Amino acid sequence: MRTTLPACVALLLLSAAASAQQTDQSEDTRLPLWEVGVLGGAASTPAYPGAENREGRAIALPWLIYRGKILRADQSGVGARLLRTERTELDLGFALSLPSRSANIEARKGMPDLDSLLEFGPRLKVKLLRLDEHSGLRFEAPLRAVFQVRGREHQGYTFEPKLVYETGRAGDWAIDASVGVVAGSKRLQEYFYSVDPQYATPARPAYAARGGMMMARTTVGGWHALGKDWRVFGFLRYDNYSGASNGASPLMRQNSGLSAGMGFAWTLRRSEARVTP
Repeated sequence: MRTTLPACVALLLLSAAASAQQTDQSEDTRLPLWEVGVLGGAASTPAYPGAENREGRAIALPWLIYRGKILRADQSGVGARLLRTERTELDLGFALSLPSRSANIEARKGMPDLDSLLEFGPRLKVKLLRLDEHSGLRFEAPLRAVFQVRGREHQGYTFEPKLVYETGRAGDWAIDASVGVVAGSKRLQEYFYSVDPQYATPARPAYAARGGMMMARTTVGGWHALGKDWRVFGFLRYDNYSGASNGASPLMRQNSGLSAGMGFAWTLRRSEARVTP
């Protein structure tokens, strides 16, 4: 959904930190029940999908990885695992995006700001191909309800089916790649792309958004372990809006958007108890 800098940097850093803990564990594939540390990074992204303006931010904050049987905080996000079999997994998770000020976005000047959004809902994961213990191909299908944080107003739903390929978890290097599409309900697309008559200008005519496809998305990310406790990462994400349902919106200023970032993760402490991920 909306690309937001601190949220996406933190999630990708957490992914790098959690994944790299497989290093030097060729005989024991179990991982610590919990780990704590510090992560930091920077990223540059479009202000919102289709925006011509970009935003860049940097963060540094503590992080926690917890690999409980039900409650989880790992490279896949934060949530609760409801069901797990040899091939499938069903969990509940959430994501948080930070706000964008319309005064800083040329296409939205004079319009309401974009508030922080909280997404919550189920995600189905299905293993399609297993190459080895740490590499394979899977299908993911998260469906999430979206709420404004400040006003607690429901802003519709987002659905993001994708194929995810991951490799190299047992070494000092790893690369993940995914390709998929993002669809949004009518209410959610109105939040981003509608222009009410009171905000219409000669350069920004009134527009009523509709539900459907928002973008096609391709993401590539990788990490490198610098010893037992340090690791660095980078990611590149390409969004294409050429088939978007609201390509005619005056707020849709670009046919594609590119996001990039890099960062580090430092593990300060880990539990002696170990679990199977």
